[in-house]
Amino acid sequence: MAAIQWSDGAPIYRQLKDRVIAMMLDGLLKPGDPLPSVRQVAAEYQLNPITVSRAYQELADEALVEKRRGLGMYVTEEAAKKLLVNERERFLTEEWPQVMERIARLGLRLEELMAAGRKEGSQ
Repeated sequence: MAAIQWSDGAPIYRQLKDRVIAMMLDGLLKPGDPLPSVRQVAAEYQLNPITVSRAYQELADEALVEKRRGLGMYVTEEAAKKLLVNERERFLTEEWPQVMERIARLGLRLEELMAAGRKEGSQ
């Protein structure tokens, strides 16, 4: 796992879980890949192993990872598809309305947004 900056805005176990989810969505963790061990993550980021276990347990509860007795936790085959559906739904219901509100407040037009997107994509 890459370096993580912990914030005070959310519990650390939730931030760790979100980081693992981001790695799955980005393709850094693929179906069948093992997660680093609880001990390894706890030592690397100076966390309590219970904190890491809680993050991993939530991932298991959501069927994004599976426990293999004596081997550790592995990304499930359907994790990426399930995450994409869930993250898209969350974006459309939670984040997009705020973005639309800000666009309206700033008086931006679709043409301006598209031009800015093309400019950003060419860099």
